[in-house]
Amino acid sequence: MSKKTINRLKVVLAEKGKTNKWLSEKLNKNETTVSRWCTNEVQPSLENLVLIANLLAVDVKELINSTL
Repeated sequence: MSKKTINRLKVVLAEKGKTNKWLSEKLNKNETTVSRWCTNEVQPSLENLVLIANLLAVDVKELINSTL
C-alpha cells in the first residue's frame, strides 16, 4: 500500500523559498520532526498547521491535500 500524501508542506515551503531548517527554527522544533512532516511520515498537529500557515502567509487549507 502506498503512503498517502496528506499534507503539502514540502510543496508550499518550496513555493515560498523556505527550508525545513527555517521552519524548524521558527517553530522551535527539531529539524527531524519537520522533515518527517514534509515527507508525510507523520502529520503536524492542527495547532502546528495553523502556526505554519501563519508563518508562510497562506490559508491552512493550502497545507492539506483535498480529500475529494
